[in-house]
Amino acid sequence: MTTAQATEQAHQRREARDTRQDARQDARQDKRQCVVSNDKSNHECRQDKRQDKQDGRQEARDIKY
Repeated sequence: MTTAQATEQAHQRREARDTRQDARQDARQDKRQCVVSNDKSNHECRQDKRQDKQDGRQEARDIKY
């Protein structure tokens, strides 16, 4: 592995980590809004949060691999 490859991998890992962190933060905010607006049951709000986080993880995988 060359230095350039290692640097590129580090960049991809960092970008993937940032993507996951952003997805988690967005999911938290969306759940708070969901609970406050009382549009859905708590169960549905939790499911939405889980799906948002899963989508963020998948996006991070796409970046890394």
